[in-house]
Amino acid sequence: MPVATDTCAPLTVLGHDVQVPLVTGEKVGYAALDYAASAPALQRVWDDVAAYAPYYGSVHRGAGYLSQLSTDLYEQSRRTVADFLDLREGDQVVFTRATTDSLNLLAGAVPTGTRVFAFETEHHASLLPWRGEGLEVSYLRAPRSHAEAVAALDAALAEAAATEGDGPRLFCVTGASNVTGELWPVAELTEVAHRHGARVVLDAAQLAPHHRVSVRELDVDWIAFSGHKLYAPFGAGVLAGRGDWLDAAEPYLAGGGASRTVAREADGSVAVEWHRGPARHEAGSPNVIGAYAIASACRALTEAGFDELQAREQQLVERLKDGLARIPEVKVLSLFGTDSARVGVLSFVVQGWNSSHFAAALSAEYGIGVRDGLFCAHPLVRTLLGEDSPAPVSTCGAPEPSLPGERSLNAIRVSFGAGTPDEHLERFLAAVRELITDGARWTYRSEGGRCVADTLRG
Repeated sequence: MPVATDTCAPLTVLGHDVQVPLVTGEKVGYAALDYAASAPALQRVWDDVAAYAPYYGSVHRGAGYLSQLSTDLYEQSRRTVADFLDLREGDQVVFTRATTDSLNLLAGAVPTGTRVFAFETEHHASLLPWRGEGLEVSYLRAPRSHAEAVAALDAALAEAAATEGDGPRLFCVTGASNVTGELWPVAELTEVAHRHGARVVLDAAQLAPHHRVSVRELDVDWIAFSGHKLYAPFGAGVLAGRGDWLDAAEPYLAGGGASRTVAREADGSVAVEWHRGPARHEAGSPNVIGAYAIASACRALTEAGFDELQAREQQLVERLKDGLARIPEVKVLSLFGTDSARVGVLSFVVQGWNSSHFAAALSAEYGIGVRDGLFCAHPLVRTLLGEDSPAPVSTCGAPEPSLPGERSLNAIRVSFGAGTPDEHLERFLAAVRELITDGARWTYRSEGGRCVADTLRG
């Protein structure tokens, strides 16, 4: 049965009509189901950027018309993002390269002596930056329910207060898991953190593209997200929120734009007065096209209606869950239980298949793009797979894939969003059933750490 999605049509994205080759020599329309890694650009975003491109110029210090236009566009993009996130009065919007860059920027601005709390279930972008000199990190064990997560944070912060006394503390939490898609109880966790005097940074990389996010309502202190997951290309991201720690910290990058005045001292040294506000951490020529692309995506999603987009996505999520539940060999990974609310991200393993082999067959034989591996969330995936010894968290990649028949050490992730047609998920479910029932039509070999198609089976 086709998916019934009568709430709204998918948004038009670049690549929706791209044809890709199969190992058979045929071509099929590409089914892009790896939105959690990078979502395709909205056609609206591409059109907006293309219209601006002839007017591209330097930002902030040029006297010419194109420079003035580009400066206005850049600063208007900042205001658009602030509105999109429903920021509080006085909050700042800093443009970065991505979520990873945003959280590393904040990690460099955290006061010396801060204790940082994070669940081991975080993406590496929000798990690893808090390792600088003068920081202490407490990694909390993976919770199995919202209530358990709230209780664990409450207990950890209370213990820190009892044993260490007062001091700056920061809690980092994801809004939606990049592995399971499950939503975290951000508002409840934030209330607990603030009650204990800790600040909160929200990793919204997987949340912002799927849900309306209000910093004011959630009451988090900072939020970070990436343009390339929000249907906006060109390598830009956002860190938004309170300005006090950011203004007190040394600039993330030293250089033009971050400096207000620079002068030679009598002893030959150089004295610098740094800007306050977003410019302090935006040294160098800013990525105006990237910032404008994010702002365009924010407008497009808002105008399309998040409620309608979310309702349609939830219909697709339920159809996908139901379809996979009907296949006994498939095990869907979940931290909070199969009925927990989630965005359009779902990971699973297939009995008797190595995940890299299964993902390669989906691509080579069906033209379906998914992701396999540990998804830059090694401790979480290892926990969900039930392995006793966690993988190192210092790298982002899956183990060398074994050939078919060996136990899977990683998982398969399917992810989608506002641009996904119903047909792509129907094709995916049909391909999963066929691969499990009939097996792959081709043999596969390991090459450069990936499973690749080799020869047609005899």
